[in-house]
Order: sequence, then C-alpha cells, then structure tokens
Amino acid sequence: MKRILLALAFLLPGMAIAQSKPNIIFILSDDHAYQAISAYGNRLVQTPNIDRIAHGGALLTNNLVANSICGPSRATLLTGKYSHKNGYTLNEKTFDVHQETFPVLLQQNGYQTAWIGKLHLGSLPIGFNYFNILPGQGHYYNPDFINNNNDTIRYKGYVTNLISDFFFNWLQGRDTSKPFFAVIGEKATHREWLPDIQDLGAYDGINFPLPSTFFDTYDTREAAKDQDMTIDKTMRLAEDLKVHQPFGLQHYEQDKPRLQQWLQKNYPGRNFSETELKEFYVRQGEYHRLDETQQQAFNHYYRDKVSKDFDEKKLSGKELVKWKFQRYLKDYYATAKSLDRNIGKILDYLDSTGLSKNTIVIYASDQGFYLGEHGWFDKRFIYNESLKTAFAIRYPGVIKPGTKLDALVSNTDWAPTILDIAGAKIPSEIQGRSFLPLLKHQPIKDWRKAAYYHYYEYPEPHHVSPHFGLRTKDYMLVRFYKGVNSWELFDLKKDPNQLKNVYNNPSYVAVKQQLLQQLKALILEYDDQEALEIYNHHL
Repeated sequence: MKRILLALAFLLPGMAIAQSKPNIIFILSDDHAYQAISAYGNRLVQTPNIDRIAHGGALLTNNLVANSICGPSRATLLTGKYSHKNGYTLNEKTFDVHQETFPVLLQQNGYQTAWIGKLHLGSLPIGFNYFNILPGQGHYYNPDFINNNNDTIRYKGYVTNLISDFFFNWLQGRDTSKPFFAVIGEKATHREWLPDIQDLGAYDGINFPLPSTFFDTYDTREAAKDQDMTIDKTMRLAEDLKVHQPFGLQHYEQDKPRLQQWLQKNYPGRNFSETELKEFYVRQGEYHRLDETQQQAFNHYYRDKVSKDFDEKKLSGKELVKWKFQRYLKDYYATAKSLDRNIGKILDYLDSTGLSKNTIVIYASDQGFYLGEHGWFDKRFIYNESLKTAFAIRYPGVIKPGTKLDALVSNTDWAPTILDIAGAKIPSEIQGRSFLPLLKHQPIKDWRKAAYYHYYEYPEPHHVSPHFGLRTKDYMLVRFYKGVNSWELFDLKKDPNQLKNVYNNPSYVAVKQQLLQQLKALILEYDDQEALEIYNHHL
C-alpha cells in the first residue's frame, strides 16, 4: 500500500499538493467598521455569517492597519510592506505590480490564484491565474468588470451578488488538482452606501444611539478640529443620503425649478437646453445606471419615504445632524446586510461541496471606519475606530474555535501569515511577520509591543493632516505634519476614546520619552526616511 501511495504522489503531484495544502479564501470588504459587527459586540445589528467565521476560528481584537485608506491597505496586503516601501502611499495612484507580491509566491508553490471584485490599485493584477475586477471604485448597480482577457463587460445586478456569482463560477471551473487562493474583494460598505433593493429600509425600525463622542469639540487636538469629514458639514443630503436625489426622469418636472436654481448658483451666466438639463439631472452619481425596476424601488423608498420625512420635519441645527446620522447608519447597515448574506452563501457552498474541511476562510476590512464617533464618517486618522479593523479567520483542525487574539497585529502581517499557512518561504523584504503561531496558542517571545502607522493623503479629499505614530497596548503617540504641526499622546486606559491629549502634561514626561524612543526605533526598523527627517528636525 505504501508503494502505491508513493507512486500516486509521483504520478499526480498536483493532487498530492491539493491534499496536503489548504485552500485559502480572503474576503476583503471596504470600510466595514469592526464596531458594525456583532462578533465585536454590536447588539443592534447582527452579522451572523461573519460571526460564523469568528466563532469557528479566531477573532483578532487588535488588528491594526499601517495606513488607514483603501488602496494603500490593499497594497500592504499584497506586499507585506508599509506604504513608503511598496510605493503606494495615496489613493488613486498606480500600484507597481512588478514588485514582489505574495500571490506570485503562492503560484510558485503550487497554488491556483484569483482576485474577484474590488481591487482599486489603478493597475491590473499580476500573480493571479484569474481575475474579474471592478474598475476603480466600481458601482453598486449594474457594474462593469474587467476580466483577465482585458475585456470590460457591464453586468446587470447588484455588485455584491455578482461578485459571489463570479467566485462560484471560478470555483466550479478551476483546476481541482491544485489548492487555491482567492481574494473576494467586496465594494460594500463604501460610500455612498447603496443597499440591495431587498434590503432598503431594513433598519428603519431602529433608532441608533448617538456615540458618546458625537458632539466632540476636539479640545487639545488641533488636527481633529481641522478636518472635513463630519456628518454635520461634509455628509451630503442628496448624494450621500439620497434626499431628493433623482432616480430616472420620473420626478424631473417636479425637481426642475430646484435644479435650475442650483445650476444658476453654480454655473452663473450659462444657459442649459432642455436636453442638457435632463442629461445633467439623470447623470448625477451612479444613479444613471439604475434600470427602470431599480429606479422605481429607489424612488419608492428614498423619494416617497425618506425625502418626505425630511421635508415634513423641517429640521435644523443639532436635530438635523442627528437625522443625518440616523439616515447614514440605516443605509450603511443595510448595505452591509447583503455583504453578510453573501458571506453566508460562500460558507454554505463550502459546506455543501465538502471544501470547508480543507479551506481557510478569512474575513477582514481594508481599514476601520467612523460610525459617528467624533461626529465623523470616513477613516484616515490613527484614532482607534479608523486604526483598528475587523479580522476573523477559520482554519479547521488548526485554530481552536472561539479563539480570541489580543496581540497587536498589523496588516503588514497578513501576507507573511498566508505564506506561512501555505508552506511558502517568507522573503526577507517583507516587513510584517507571521502570526500563525499565535493563532495556534504558541507564544512568540519577541512579538511586537507597538504598531507603527503613517498616513499621507493631504489636503484632498477630507483635509486630514498627514501623520505618523505608534499604538501600544496602553498608549498612542502621534506626530501630525504639513496641515497641522503637533504632537499628541493618549493614555488609552484612562481615555479609550482619545479625547484628551496629554503630550504636554508633566505627569507623562517619563511615558512620553519612552514612547518617543520606541517611535524612533520603529522608524529606523522600517526605514521610513520621511518620518525620520520630521522626527529629527521637529521634535
């Protein structure tokens, strides 16, 4: 019998690899806040299928990103490097696909690879046997996809459902003699938060409580005060909350006077023909993609219900801001509902085919997101709601169900951990480390005591000053530069919401000096020359 098995392994090397190496699915959502997930303690909204992953394996409670913004986070996933090393510091750049990425290494180690859905790196991926990706940010309804034949095709339907369908199609047609690695890149829950039609109004029966920091005055925090990402002033009634938003031409005559008034204000002295008026009316945002059935559903909900409620209440001041907050969360959570439902479909498919026995499933978001904390939406800041991101992993037979990992993990660690799982060598250029031993309850003596962070994008689109810093278990130290030049220090035990900057507090002199030394050591370790120059000259 032993000789027969050896012969089969010799004759069918691909099959031997498939039997010995696990499949890996990495579900990467966009802007899905950890505090929006029931496994992380949300009691008003349930995410049963993300919870299935967490309960069946491990939930990371301190998974932190190195740069809290969409494209750079994906670049860090692919490279295991900080933004200053992989070259992708800002959104809307072009990622250098010719640098070493871990999917290429997986291919070299016998894996079949795929990326399906949102990529958002300004370039077509390398290292994937198959891809079918959204151009740029993509669209929620009737989106375009670019496949690995370089064809751009528009598909009818809702983006989250389509991404799942493409994944199932690929699974069914893959080379089953090889293990597979697949990224499912979700568009949800990115702005402007368009739910699937079946989920419109799903949370209208809930009155979401305001976060305790909602009316934050940003005392002692100059950079937090000088930003443009508040629900009050930045969030748009029409584009974001769909108040009086046109869905098709059904309400054109009714809205025409308001449209003409707006155009006269923003385009003084210009005359628009009737054809131009109609074209301008229907081509706002992505709503021109809606077909007639979708338009009717959106008009029924947003025009007949939401806009009517807005008009009847005639709110202003803080009451208007509270109303905007409620509408924001209702759309945000409704958009996340289809995300969780489709994750359930994926898990059910794995169970029904028997693949779940040898398939690792990871769920993560590209970064955290503000759900009204500090009065904000969006991300970018080093503060906890933006810095910390969801991460759950199920590894049958290896990770004990119900595991919670409290260690400080960075998204630079995602790539080396996947390579470690796959039995592939981790290149020395990768700046992160595998946390697989920690998931197995095997201690790592020299595991990080502080996580490094560096954000760059300024001034557009949200006027958040660039900054670098570190987060330890108990403290956060930050250096803002360019827009605002300041240091911030927070005692996370006493001030978990990062409201009181104690950098100049005499009681924290010793702590400050220790953290400054730690920060410089991390800057040198990760070779961040820009941060080093600022640190040395503006301490």
